[in-house]
Amino acid sequence: MTLDVHPVADTAFALPGRINRVARPSTHWAPAYQRRVVAADLLAILGATLLAYLLRFGSAHSHPLQSLGMLAIIPVAWFAALFVFRAYEARFMGLGSEEYDRVLRASIFTLAAVGTTSWAFQLDIARGYVIIAIPLGTLLVLVLRYATRQWLHAQRDRGNHMQSVLVVGHREGVLAMVRQISRASYHGMRVAGVCLPPTASGRPDAEEKALALLGVPVLGTLDDAADVSVAEGVDAVAVLPTPEVDGAFLRRLGWVLEDTHAELYVAPAITEVVGPRVAIRPVCGLPLLHLERPELTGFRRLVKGTFDRVASGLGVLVLAPVLVGIALAIKLDSRGPVFFRQERVGLEGRTFGMLKFRSMVVDAEARLRDLAASSEGNAVLFKMKEDPRVTRVGRVLRRLSLDELPQLFNVLLGHMSLVGPRPPLAREVAVYGDDARRKLLVKPGLTGLWQINGRSDLDWDESVRLDLRYVENWSFGFDFMILWKTFGAVVRSRGAY
Repeated sequence: MTLDVHPVADTAFALPGRINRVARPSTHWAPAYQRRVVAADLLAILGATLLAYLLRFGSAHSHPLQSLGMLAIIPVAWFAALFVFRAYEARFMGLGSEEYDRVLRASIFTLAAVGTTSWAFQLDIARGYVIIAIPLGTLLVLVLRYATRQWLHAQRDRGNHMQSVLVVGHREGVLAMVRQISRASYHGMRVAGVCLPPTASGRPDAEEKALALLGVPVLGTLDDAADVSVAEGVDAVAVLPTPEVDGAFLRRLGWVLEDTHAELYVAPAITEVVGPRVAIRPVCGLPLLHLERPELTGFRRLVKGTFDRVASGLGVLVLAPVLVGIALAIKLDSRGPVFFRQERVGLEGRTFGMLKFRSMVVDAEARLRDLAASSEGNAVLFKMKEDPRVTRVGRVLRRLSLDELPQLFNVLLGHMSLVGPRPPLAREVAVYGDDARRKLLVKPGLTGLWQINGRSDLDWDESVRLDLRYVENWSFGFDFMILWKTFGAVVRSRGAY
């Protein structure tokens, strides 16, 4: 919920539940970024309409007044639609798919509105001009918005255009959120401090020590959240679900934040269940969250499987020269087979032979016992950044994730999906708890949330959390987002070793 800025006068009179302090102003990136986006949209729309006009009519036209009207009507209507669909609100910009979704809806509405108005009032607007201008302009707007977003993310990587956040909640949840925010600086959040319930002993516990290592101070208890948020002048307060945080607590905190520039974020208890599965439904006059069942079978799964096989088949054909080149490089670099086949556990616990390009020496498995003490992975997976078993060609393949390409054949055979949880080893499944076993309800993936969020740098709990998040919330839009972000993850090579 966004709370507007209303400076508070220094007076002895206090409204109920409010603290009369003048909030310190903070530097907001949104207005300048909005102007940049508006300028980019204007450039894209005017360029598209002018190019469409020239393509349709050429440089000479027999009706100059009609020409000017035709050139003006679409940009004006289009910008009006973008504002109506709130495509310039700061909360929708710079992150997530909502910004692009609003641009698409505004463009479709503009196309429909121009067509309907032309038919209703018998206006002479060339259909060819409209059909060229709006799709071309939409593409240009999306491309420029993406480029502008990448500029913003680059600025945030340098520590600019950040939003200071106070995190309030129980220790385990707060530590997990702080770690997540630290890993994803492009989200534009920087934790200014946390408010935690006091420990029974009064001394710092493991969570507080971990927070200190991350450079995050403990600024107070849960009851101090309102005072701390005003005193620190934070841009946002993020409240995690705890027994102490009830409606009265949030109401009082909201009253305090009304007189500041800060925003209030509340994480529901079902944070990991997002997207189409959650809807607000009235029950007995109360607005309750309705959690729908995950769709693990049915028509959509059939369509997903068909798409996987068609796309993997096309991928094998297109990448055939690359696959052959990698195979030759492996063969020339070291003794042994080109492919490495390893048994993995797939859908409903069925095992299959997962293929990879061999990136290690032939006796790598035999040498694993000697290196076990040097593992830099998590509690279940063995990983080493400088693994002596990896060959010269193997290091390149792993850094660029090219050793995973033969899994396209696993997708083609139906053992795997393009997107899904990480395919586990049998020894990993043997130590799974009930939560982790839920990963086996869907096919493992060639890529997934684990691929775009750090791969080998993830600890075990975080890896399981990401896999379960995918299982609970998978959709075609989610899959395409992960596939798109996989390219960036591969280029950055984060966690690839």
